[in-house]
Amino acid sequence: MQYRQLGNTGLKVSILGFGGSSLGSVFRDIDEAAGVRCVHTAIEHGINLIDTAPYYGRTRAETVLGKALREIPRDNYLLATKVARYGPDLRDCDYSAERVIRSVDESLARLGVAHVDFIQVHDMEFGDINQIITETIPALRRVQAAGKARWVGITGLPLHLFQVVMERVEVDQIQSYCHYCLNDTALAGVLPYLLEKGVGIFNSAPLAMRLLSVDGPLAWHPAPAALRAKCAAAAQLCASRGSDLSRLALQFAVSCESIPTTIVGTASPARIVQNIREIAEPIDHELLSEVLALLQPVHNTTWPQGRPENNSDSRSQPCARINPETPSPAGSQ
Repeated sequence: MQYRQLGNTGLKVSILGFGGSSLGSVFRDIDEAAGVRCVHTAIEHGINLIDTAPYYGRTRAETVLGKALREIPRDNYLLATKVARYGPDLRDCDYSAERVIRSVDESLARLGVAHVDFIQVHDMEFGDINQIITETIPALRRVQAAGKARWVGITGLPLHLFQVVMERVEVDQIQSYCHYCLNDTALAGVLPYLLEKGVGIFNSAPLAMRLLSVDGPLAWHPAPAALRAKCAAAAQLCASRGSDLSRLALQFAVSCESIPTTIVGTASPARIVQNIREIAEPIDHELLSEVLALLQPVHNTTWPQGRPENNSDSRSQPCARINPETPSPAGSQ
């Protein structure tokens, strides 16, 4: 396993992180014992970052993860969780200081730990950005001062929101998803700003929430039809070359040395081992070029999410028009 420096935190993180969404049966029903084994397998093979949220499986992911962590020394892993989003709809979110402070205590109880390393504002686009800046993040700083978290971070889909928030309030870490993968590399355009700020960068969903897989995404996936079709064609192309699109996608995501860690969710111990093996193998540059060319017509196609006003930015990439409350779990595949 390789490790990279995480912003100004002084930490070194594994280039592959473990995403807890699958422990909440977000993609399929899981066997709890297999989920526990998956966490143990990840840590045994050098993964030192685990990311989860109360939203995943309506607290189930944190509960299963807590059972797994009981058997692991606390200094063997870095732990990240989130606050403020608890379900798929706008009405399921609460960014108030009172709620997020209580949420941290609830998460610590489920996880069975005295502190998390990173406490993150989950999917900022579902909240009032001014409230997040003036109330949510200051509340999490109080959590930090109380010793319940070491660093404070923010997460979200619309990339422009990171700069909007960071121009007004300091954060230690960000998590972006679906924006550094084969079909969408928009995060690369934001990297110079993030690196200048010295924040720790988590990249998640390198398979674009299963768009970049043989089986394809589940019905709830918000991707437009054209993007789905091109990703399916890319999967077929890889199969015709005796390869696998998911493997290529993961190798591509971790190859960016400016991104310290890429988070992948799975509840399969065998898949964890396979992922670790695959990122150590050389990438097929010829196949990569073919896949990127095939995906070029839909490159950086994204979708609006959360409050409409949080998706309106002149720098944003083309968006597919969908229900803005469609669920999209970060920290996933």
